[in-house]
Amino acid sequence: MALLLSLLAAVSYGLSDFVGGVASKRVTPWTIALVGQLGGAVPFLVVGLLRGGSFGGEVVAWAALAGLGNGLGTAFLYRGLSSGRMGVVAPVSAVGAALVPIAVGLATGERPSTLVWLGILAAVPAIWLVAREPRSASSAEAGSGVLDGVVAGVGFGTLFSALAQVPEEAGLVPLALNQLVAAVVVVLVATALRAAWVPRRPAALLGVVSGCLGAAATGLFLVASRDGNLTVAAVITSLYPAFTVLLALSILRERVHPAQAVGLGLCAVTVVLVALG
Repeated sequence: MALLLSLLAAVSYGLSDFVGGVASKRVTPWTIALVGQLGGAVPFLVVGLLRGGSFGGEVVAWAALAGLGNGLGTAFLYRGLSSGRMGVVAPVSAVGAALVPIAVGLATGERPSTLVWLGILAAVPAIWLVAREPRSASSAEAGSGVLDGVVAGVGFGTLFSALAQVPEEAGLVPLALNQLVAAVVVVLVATALRAAWVPRRPAALLGVVSGCLGAAATGLFLVASRDGNLTVAAVITSLYPAFTVLLALSILRERVHPAQAVGLGLCAVTVVLVALG
């Protein structure tokens, strides 16, 4: 069940990124990021208040830390997108999103089986190859892209690791807090970079779709990490770029370059090995 939920989270994150990428061509990426975070917070807040939950200061701290990671990850990923360095930022951030929870899981006592380890080893190059774009970048662009990617990867990895500490009895309100903190971080980073973030056009509403899909993925990941373990849930969820590529291939008729095809194959190998393990 944890594997299935993690795969569904990856699909939802992949679809969220696809919708967000399309929407970012109509309005600024920062606007989409902000509207997405706020839009994703609403269903969590409404359902969370209706269903209730029990949590204290420790859960609030974990949710706020997750929101900080979420906001930084989104902000620096979108900075890479807006400056044309996505081919560098995306693979670095996606690999980081997997490696940070793996380190946390191992530090907290998780011990994956041999097959799962083989799946993890296949996942790292798979994520890189799938997210990597074929066009080359200048040395300056590549260096800046790596920095953005590292910060984004640590951010998303922090999101996954912190959310895994939120207990089931806490309900959904902490997830809404995560989204709201992330929205504030996005605004602060955008303001510091003097980038436009205020929603001014109707097309910004597409961010709500992207945000709700991302929120659903976050919820699925949270349940998966509780049902299984953080290491497996994070690795499988971090395969989300594969689904973004598949959507671009099927809907936008984009071409898949040879390295991406190899990466997609390794993604399938990862899922099989983790399932068997």
